[in-house]
Amino acid sequence: MEVELKIRKYLEVNGISQAYVSRNAGIAPAKLSMSMAGKRQLTLAEYAAICWALGVNTDFFLKPKPPDTK
Repeated sequence: MEVELKIRKYLEVNGISQAYVSRNAGIAPAKLSMSMAGKRQLTLAEYAAICWALGVNTDFFLKPKPPDTK
């Protein structure tokens, strides 16, 4: 599951609006909406701001994966 999908599900489960996240993370509503719809990737700075706005650590939506050894 992509990070954006995990964030969207978290918002849904916790009754948090994208408008709230946009306002508190300082991300334009259109940018956030496009990211949550999978139409653009979040920047690292945007991801960190979203985590801050939600009060979670930056590793909350990430799952470590082993490096590609090929």
